[in-house]
Amino acid sequence: MLKMNYTTKIAIVAAIVLTGCQQVPSYLAGDAVVARAGGKELRQRDVRSVVPKGVAGDDSVAFVDMYVDRWVRKQLKLQEAGVLFSSSEGDIDKMVEEYRQALLIRKLEQHYVDNGVDTVFTDDEIAAYYNAHKSDFRLDRPVVKGRIVRFPEGYRQARRLKEAMASKSVADQHDFRDICVKNEFTVTDFREHWTDFPEFLNYLPTLQSQNYHSILASTAVQEMRDSQSHYYFQIDAVRREGDVVPLERLRSTIRRILLNQRQGEAIRRHEEELYTRAMENGEIKIAKQ
Repeated sequence: MLKMNYTTKIAIVAAIVLTGCQQVPSYLAGDAVVARAGGKELRQRDVRSVVPKGVAGDDSVAFVDMYVDRWVRKQLKLQEAGVLFSSSEGDIDKMVEEYRQALLIRKLEQHYVDNGVDTVFTDDEIAAYYNAHKSDFRLDRPVVKGRIVRFPEGYRQARRLKEAMASKSVADQHDFRDICVKNEFTVTDFREHWTDFPEFLNYLPTLQSQNYHSILASTAVQEMRDSQSHYYFQIDAVRREGDVVPLERLRSTIRRILLNQRQGEAIRRHEEELYTRAMENGEIKIAKQ
């Protein structure tokens, strides 16, 4: 290895900085060797190409120092590996070539996908896949739709609040909302989307050690209490463990599945076109067995 003093490092850094301005001085216009190790040489152009923009002064010197040191250590390791594993060189070259080919093929397949795959799926396409594969989608826990209201213990109109919550009347539902807004009651509404039953329970004063599956049997307004609050809750719909997963919880999953299918089809189609064209042009020769 060639030892570099501080002046040499500064010269290299200066060349790096000036190169960015297209003003390399004549005495640095050459390509001097910075270090030698493992039968390889590191030159100024190699160092210039790796120094980050904006690094200057002592920071640049420190970077050059670190880079040269790492380069030397790497070359020494490669040299020793070449000696110790010379008998495996053919296998390593084969692995490298196989990896190179795999990267090229992957890049080609990605080109097919990027230029020939529609990523938009209609609701009908998603529903069709769902209906054809329902048996593949099973719940591992209950999911529910419902609503929870929390209000202070001792609220005088609690009975009216419960009646309005339970009613199917539009007017009563309007009253329920007005009461909650006026009194700033906390309402957690899961009626529009299926949610995991454990998540629903998180909004109630429940204990992790207790089983609450019994409350799934009723669609009526039920209640719980803690030391400060009263809770009314109502489960409008439930799907239990082992039931088919609701479609709305699978839309993104099905989109990914359909996209993977389209990508695979695009790759196979282009592969067949490439093969057919090569056969027609006489570019393929296969010896008969």
